[in-house]
Amino acid sequence: MDISEIGKFALLEQLNAGFEARQQTTVKAFDDAAVIAASGEAKQVCSVIFLEGIHFNLVYTPLKHLGHKVVTSAVSRIAAMNGVPRQILVSAGVSSRFSVSDVETLYDGIRAACSEYGVDLVGNNLTASLTGMAISVTAVGEASEDSLCCKSGAGANDLICISGSLGAAYMGLQILERERRIFESNGTQPRLDGYDYLLHKQLRPQARLDMLKEFETNGIKPSSMTVITDGLASEILHICRQSNVGARIYLEKIPIASETFNVCEEMNFDAVTAALNGGDDYELLFTLPISEYERIKGLSGFEIIGYITDSSLGAYIVTPEGNEIKIKAQGWTSVTG
Repeated sequence: MDISEIGKFALLEQLNAGFEARQQTTVKAFDDAAVIAASGEAKQVCSVIFLEGIHFNLVYTPLKHLGHKVVTSAVSRIAAMNGVPRQILVSAGVSSRFSVSDVETLYDGIRAACSEYGVDLVGNNLTASLTGMAISVTAVGEASEDSLCCKSGAGANDLICISGSLGAAYMGLQILERERRIFESNGTQPRLDGYDYLLHKQLRPQARLDMLKEFETNGIKPSSMTVITDGLASEILHICRQSNVGARIYLEKIPIASETFNVCEEMNFDAVTAALNGGDDYELLFTLPISEYERIKGLSGFEIIGYITDSSLGAYIVTPEGNEIKIKAQGWTSVTG
């Protein structure tokens, strides 16, 4: 069925009906504006937008995965401030080439993410697009003022930590793009067997809400934190600038999965470059006061990769030989970039 046959508002009602309120703070959803009860805590609000041809390619991106990923992207930014995501609002622009079934599949992914992360969809809007598909998600979260983390809180000698491996999402994208080019040039069907880990990291990443529970359980509060969407280099420099500090990151400590190393070797690509300058990892980069070391050294789930220095010392990668290489932010290269 074409969207024009059912109409925008009927389709919105149909899509909205599949979402249930999970949060006590959700007072009113799907009106001109959502109503969210204030609880006396610090609120966080952030928005992300995904544009077809820039942030995703529907040649190899399933619509359900896309819906899940855009929610993951927004929720991850709430998590990066040590906040608990509560509600989301979605706006989507779709062209006439998409059917009602296509939009429902997109929202299946959004619904799955809402269930997984325990958030409520409280606002939803659709509009026509002449150029393809665009999706924007606004996430609302909350945290106590005592637990709130910002990029500006890092101090000298703080430990630099990562919640998981880096570079896999970027290399997953390289595999997808390689197979797309081969298919478009000679019609050979994509060969994706053996790349499950990388493809999952690219197409259906996870927001690291589990780390927030780990922090709470062990009484840990990061001094600063951010989510890695544009590569480790960009994100550590953000923390350095906003905290007015420097950094030393040990090259051999950067967590890179064996699957990532294998594909980098196959594609003649440097794995460290993928970790430093790739994107879409959605892992948490955070700093902890060095006084916490004895308490955290036995914990799993994250790696210590370096330490914060005085701003006058700059931000550098330290090689196993002891050489220092200045960190430069290449940033995330989009699908079309």
